[in-house]
Amino acid sequence: MKDVSMEPTIHVGDRIIERKVQYDGKVVEHDCRVLKADHGGLVLFHEIAVPFTMMANGESLTIPQGSYTIAHYWFDRPYNLYIWRDHKGGYLGSYFNIVRNTTLHAGVISFEDLIVDVLVTSDGEVAVLDLNELPEPLQQFEKGDVYRALQELVESLDILLLQLRNEADADFEHEKLVQWLA
Repeated sequence: MKDVSMEPTIHVGDRIIERKVQYDGKVVEHDCRVLKADHGGLVLFHEIAVPFTMMANGESLTIPQGSYTIAHYWFDRPYNLYIWRDHKGGYLGSYFNIVRNTTLHAGVISFEDLIVDVLVTSDGEVAVLDLNELPEPLQQFEKGDVYRALQELVESLDILLLQLRNEADADFEHEKLVQWLA
């Protein structure tokens, strides 16, 4: 577990890189800004520059250009969370990545993505994604760690997401974040 207090001072508004190491080794990076930092993890802001659409349960969810992510990273949890808002601050949905090895070093928050994700739409529909991409059955993949992380997340999802959305609404008001939108 990485303690933020061991990093050089991190301030709200500082630029930081999110580095996602995909299971196949491909690295994807995003420029972000710090919204909150403490010993347990970080909360970052990221503007969506390129729109994308996700499919789940026969429905599509589009995250448009100009919307943004409030991203939560924990050093002691097997997942991270993206809360998506549109350019006016309206809630679009949430997305949990099942991850491992979340670390902070030299202005980079890095994590290893373990393929499986959980999407929660704005109307509360929940979908587990990308199970078809696993190289072996979920219960055996990564010695069962991903299965256990998914079970832990699903069991606490309603309370966890409500708490974090309420925190985001209270602590990260749209009016304070709009300065970082292009």
